[in-house]
Amino acid sequence: MSGGPDPAGPAWRRLTAHRRWLDDEFVRLLGFPTEPRHPDGGFAWLDATGHPDTRQPVHTWIAARMTHVHALAHLRGLPGSGPLVDHGVDALRGLLRDPFHGGWVTHSGPDGQRKDAYTHAFVVLAASSATAAGRPGTRALLDDALGVLADRFLERSSGLVTESFAADWTDEEAYRGANSNMHTVEALLAAGDVTGEPAWHGHALGIASFLVDDVARAHGWRLIEHFDRGWAPQPEYRVDEPDHPFRPYGTTVGHWLEWARLLLHLEASLDEPPRWLAEAAQALFAASVEAGWQSDGVPGFPYTLGWRDEPVVCARLHWVVAEAIGAAAALHERTGHPSYETWYRTFWDHAARYFIDPVHGSWHHELTPDLQVAAGTWSGKPDLYHAAQACLLPQARLAPALAPQLAEPAVAEPAGR
Repeated sequence: MSGGPDPAGPAWRRLTAHRRWLDDEFVRLLGFPTEPRHPDGGFAWLDATGHPDTRQPVHTWIAARMTHVHALAHLRGLPGSGPLVDHGVDALRGLLRDPFHGGWVTHSGPDGQRKDAYTHAFVVLAASSATAAGRPGTRALLDDALGVLADRFLERSSGLVTESFAADWTDEEAYRGANSNMHTVEALLAAGDVTGEPAWHGHALGIASFLVDDVARAHGWRLIEHFDRGWAPQPEYRVDEPDHPFRPYGTTVGHWLEWARLLLHLEASLDEPPRWLAEAAQALFAASVEAGWQSDGVPGFPYTLGWRDEPVVCARLHWVVAEAIGAAAALHERTGHPSYETWYRTFWDHAARYFIDPVHGSWHHELTPDLQVAAGTWSGKPDLYHAAQACLLPQARLAPALAPQLAEPAVAEPAGR
């Protein structure tokens, strides 16, 4: 790993103007929703102008992700954020929790009663961040969520998470997905830091070992997203619906970037991390920029690639460039190699030019292949999770997770005149 990490951290942390810009963008994002709360409880799916789209039910993953973001904002000292954390926690303890069978429904309403691992991962993340923020009643929520995750979703045979069940925990889905497992890793890292229980980090390592060190390595660092019940890859899954928002056909290059970052967080969290974590993080990032960046001749990353690295869905999604920013920042922090700072600046230039919406706020969630605002895979601007973290991760260490890191005692600065 040439270069070596700078003890003072990446160069951009010493650039006062850039740090101020990141802080200002985070505050701007938090000001986007005119009213983020859904009338029924929790947080609403937001339209392109920041108004609640009440045609949508209350999605648990949005309620959890917004609770997490507001916990980070509260820890950053933004007034009004604490009550919004409490509002989200109330929904996770009431409206969205199944009082009969336990666990959390996918969304409010009679057709949202299945229970999936993706949703539960974000409940664990939200509860971890709210606990780190010191909000009332949140440790009990975290313990509940971790208990459900361990008892209902973590497979004892594989160490990975299953996908979904009916409300009463019957009708287990035969499908297994890398996306839900990836977000479980993120959630378990936060939970392990907040609870002080390293076993959660161990579970995260087990998931990453299979999906990245075993499967992605064997496929030239091209992540396999879809599996059957026995964890056999299903490369043709969803070939008839390639632009699905959660389970698209092919391989999702944004997840290569997201995994690259998470592997470095995982490495920094372990007392004796395996050497492959840093190797794999660099390999995934290298593959993503080689195979994905401008692969169709247009700036940015296509949403999905096929198995010969050909672009399949060429729409540009905001979360992909947000994760690219986080991955480049983490790799520069870990290695000190100047190429990652170059990519970091490239990705922010791309986000600022095409995705950041200076008129209505937040970031455009989707662009057409020719970089015009679109709403094919996503409508509106549902939540702030990816963009908000893109502003905070470059200012943070690799471990602990964002919320417990922000909760650390601040070092007093000299008073200004």
